Amino acid sequence: MGSKNKLKRFQENETFDNVVQPTREEVVGGNFKYKGKWNTDFFKRDAPLVVELGCGKGEYCVGLGKMYPEKNFLGIDIKGARFWRGAKTAIEEEMAYIGFLRTQIELIEDIFEENEVDEIWITFPDPQIKYKRTKHRLTNAEFLQKYKRILNAEGSIHLKTDSEFLHGYTLGLLHAEGHEILHANHDVYKNDFSPKDVVDIQTFYENQYLEQNKPITYIHFRIK
Repeated sequence: MGSKNKLKRFQENETFDNVVQPTREEVVGGNFKYKGKWNTDFFKRDAPLVVELGCGKGEYCVGLGKMYPEKNFLGIDIKGARFWRGAKTAIEEEMAYIGFLRTQIELIEDIFEENEVDEIWITFPDPQIKYKRTKHRLTNAEFLQKYKRILNAEGSIHLKTDSEFLHGYTLGLLHAEGHEILHANHDVYKNDFSPKDVVDIQTFYENQYLEQNKPITYIHFRIK
């Protein structure tokens, strides 16, 4: 994407009512205006809150929104030029229950109040394969505890990835720490029991992986 296109998208994001782009200082100061108030002040309706971490182009948020219009969806990514497409689609199709937030994922405890979130989706994150990058894996033990604090008692997490490494790493960690695995699948498109929201929504990059015959894996779990 050229720099002119990025600049244009950044500028257009500023005009979107469904996009929030706070400074880091606004988030970590302890007084972020939407913390604990996403449903009341942002979505302006009481509904289950679903968060997608590393939402990229926003395709999964939009896909889930079409499938479950009774829920509120918030996509989070640090690259606003990416989720511009999802934000624009949500506006064009009048899906006011889909929003986007530009910030770092590690700040989620400053973004959400305890028990505020109903579901988390992590779709095709960087697997951070090198050992020294372990702290950046979105399913490492530290991140799991962050998720636990913002999820409600019945809240759960979905991991969909093309990385067999990340799939195996996450499964091993979940077993070792005694978390509840609700569903695990090494190749969702070759399994008749794969959930509809896993196989009926495909991102741009996922289609590329499928063209390369890479299996798409999925884990649905709950932190204990």
